[in-house]
Amino acid sequence: MIEVRLDESDRLEHALKLFKRKVQKAGLLKELRQRRHYVKPSAARQLKAAAARRRRRRSKEN
Repeated sequence: MIEVRLDESDRLEHALKLFKRKVQKAGLLKELRQRRHYVKPSAARQLKAAAARRRRRRSKEN
């Protein structure tokens, strides 16, 4: 569970920014989107292979 502890002097905007950063770093939103629908294991392998191909293609360009 993600927690953001505040002092009395901290502002709400600062707390929201910290919370958003921690959620992003933990990858919670990405995982939530992935789990929204069931993906068959064969389809998951295809997606993973396609992502690897894209990464390899990008690394060759740089």
